[in-house]
Amino acid sequence: MAADSSRSFSPLEKFGQGFLEKLVGIEMPHKLLERVSFVDTPGIIENRKQQERGYPYNEVCQWFIDRADLIFLVFDPTKLDVGGELEMLFKQMKGRESQIRIILNKADNLAQQDLMRVYGALFWSMAPLINVTEPPRVYVSSFWPQDYAPDTSRELFMKEEISLLEDLNEVIENQLENKIAFIRQHAIRVRIHALLVDRYLQTYYDRLGWFSDPFEVMQDIVSDPDKYYIFKTILAKTNISKFDLPNKEAYQDFFGVNSVSVFKPLSQHCSWSAGCLLEKIEKAITEELPTLLSSVGGQTSAGPAKATAAAAPTAPPPLPGTCEGLGCEEKPQNRWRRQ
Repeated sequence: MAADSSRSFSPLEKFGQGFLEKLVGIEMPHKLLERVSFVDTPGIIENRKQQERGYPYNEVCQWFIDRADLIFLVFDPTKLDVGGELEMLFKQMKGRESQIRIILNKADNLAQQDLMRVYGALFWSMAPLINVTEPPRVYVSSFWPQDYAPDTSRELFMKEEISLLEDLNEVIENQLENKIAFIRQHAIRVRIHALLVDRYLQTYYDRLGWFSDPFEVMQDIVSDPDKYYIFKTILAKTNISKFDLPNKEAYQDFFGVNSVSVFKPLSQHCSWSAGCLLEKIEKAITEELPTLLSSVGGQTSAGPAKATAAAAPTAPPPLPGTCEGLGCEEKPQNRWRRQ
């Protein structure tokens, strides 16, 4: 797959042959797969070292996370333990909580009362890992083409399957808009990071004297940024929300790896011909990306009306479980499940 130039997996070669030997791709003739690709990652290993995988598992996951429109976390009712590897994955997905969907699979193996207990235990396990006000959507069913086990909540499971497919279809339809919105979010984070690093630099050079130890001066600033009003200054001078600011501890690690001497003040990233880099980012955030997003949304909404005036367009594949004909509302149906 990585050697095929017609696909977008060639960057995966950097993870080594140990990973490429385990990378397998399957093509199937299916309407849904004409519009989306699924990536099934290996299961979480909580009792063995990552080195036994033979490749950098978290780095590979990060590569796919950065390119995903939706992230499904599939849990087995009998395996709800949270360990170090799962915690690391949630750290890697920070900032992408809106893309996370949790799936409680094999739900027809449980009685209704046991299913309620497992559902609560799942939220209890996930609570420390998901630091957002609104938790991710949880889908409960048995996601395979076989029939459900007898004496289970069949109607509930079918509705959950249909809701999941509708959710997936909505993401596919709004894929371009979501990409633009994510680019804008990333640009905001880059802008905040640039302003913070610039503020650290200004404070460092203001505090650095003739006989000062540069290392001790920087360590004092990084260890207690509140003493020098690093973050408060950024909030006071710019239209930045305090909820978008990163953790102060992150810059202890950042300047522990990156020497302060390698950075230049933002004022030095300006030229008469090209302008300032920060101004370009701010213009993209406030003007260019919102304009692009509204134009894409306008084309999406105006497209069907224009097509109807000219000729009847080809109808897109119907959503599973949608109503077609008389009596179709009697019970939910998923056309991709074997009946």
